[in-house]
Amino acid sequence: MASSGSNSHVLTYEGCNFLRQRLVLATLSNRPVKIKKIRSKDANPGVQDFEASFIRLLDRITNGSRIEVNETGTTVYYQPGLLHGGKIEHDCNEQRAIGYYLEALICLAPFTKEPLHATLRGVTNDQVDVSVDYLKATCLPLLQQFGLIANLDLKITKRGAAPEGGGEVIFTCPNPRKLRPVKITDFGKIKRIRGWAFATRVSPQTANRIVESARGVLNRCLTDIYIYTDHRKGQQGGKSPGFGLTLVAETTTGVMLGSEAVSRPKGADGDPTVPEDLGRGASKLLLEEIYRGGCVDSVNQSIALLFMALGDQDVSKAVLGPLTPYTIQFLRHLQDFFKVMFKIETLKVDDDTELCTGADKIQLTCIGVGYTNLSKKTS
Repeated sequence: MASSGSNSHVLTYEGCNFLRQRLVLATLSNRPVKIKKIRSKDANPGVQDFEASFIRLLDRITNGSRIEVNETGTTVYYQPGLLHGGKIEHDCNEQRAIGYYLEALICLAPFTKEPLHATLRGVTNDQVDVSVDYLKATCLPLLQQFGLIANLDLKITKRGAAPEGGGEVIFTCPNPRKLRPVKITDFGKIKRIRGWAFATRVSPQTANRIVESARGVLNRCLTDIYIYTDHRKGQQGGKSPGFGLTLVAETTTGVMLGSEAVSRPKGADGDPTVPEDLGRGASKLLLEEIYRGGCVDSVNQSIALLFMALGDQDVSKAVLGPLTPYTIQFLRHLQDFFKVMFKIETLKVDDDTELCTGADKIQLTCIGVGYTNLSKKTS
């Protein structure tokens, strides 16, 4: 829970959970935040290496931020500066994938002074964080609905599997004056499935085995399925062997729902990952995501709600599937930092309908705060 510090506008939190959410929202709202008791009772207390790397990334993208960390690393004080953007490069810590850092950049990029051109290096695919393939396939189309269209791109120049990484991605994003309000309420019907099976520093046949097993599950539901294979070797393949699959289902209204599975990292405990099992697992996860439904997939719920809250002063609506615990906490933080509250209505499935529409859906409605990018240069 948030509490007021000695200075009334400083928000104080405890614990290491949701550190990214708190620092990103502090940067956008320009409110200082103090986070205490970060792993204070752990054998390895304080801020971890990957969190320190994330704080350095925030320092790079802003101008004049003040960051204080105590000797044990268990307390962080962050006073945000001006979101500058421009051309930045960052070596991400290998404990977490590039997706961990990229999700935060996506939230901040539309509000920078200069259009963002970020080069991130590290692990592109692992079993913990969302992959860059997933964000490219599902998040970028979502951003376009908010008016971020020109110069929005995510290029994977090198792949890098866990644990040693070696991958590189380039993310570019425009910085509009305002975000447009949205009404994302029509789910439509699934019309096609696309996928990307990658293999780095392993046999090229591995990607084909993944594709065959995935199609074995999905072909029973749909015929329009195409899965691309991406085999990388040498410097393009990073420093560690690995393979994985990202699947995306597209509906008739342009909604993107995705799933992914990645092999166990080199040197990890347990049996090695079998490509056929990985392909089947990713396919079943996609079917589960389709059952959950909604017009925004589970991973991107918080990004959609953030841009709805910061949009123009008009009504925005979105129909989502069951909210994830991460999204629920994000809604609480939005109220702390921006005083924005959403009206939440449950849309029940009619028993009379012949079409099976999956889990109960939730419609979230809010009025944007009219967040304007005052830093943007005018031509």
